[in-house]
Amino acid sequence: MAEGTGSAALLRQLDRYLAGLRPHRDPDELELATHLAAALRRLVVETATASAADRARVRAAVHYVALRRGFPAPRGERRPTRGVAEDVRVVNDILQRLGRADLVVADPIVPAAAANRD
Repeated sequence: MAEGTGSAALLRQLDRYLAGLRPHRDPDELELATHLAAALRRLVVETATASAADRARVRAAVHYVALRRGFPAPRGERRPTRGVAEDVRVVNDILQRLGRADLVVADPIVPAAAANRD
């Protein structure tokens, strides 16, 4: 497989992820998902020539987000939904493990909740 082919497939998965979220999410959650996808896109591009282990972590992060099971199920099928905040938490952990704290996505909901406690 050509080196860029795997990256291109991951980028297409991220595009489909965002397109699939648009009709189902509120604007704040969609904005968070857009930031998450942007961080993953950058990670995919910048790790295209990284070690196999790092590329596997990147693939895992993209697959966790893009192949999510949180969309409304077709034809009445019941599936649990997963919020974008959970995706952010998992991907941020992977970003930290890859030493890419510069790409960590801030969840605007967390600081607001902390401010309400004061």
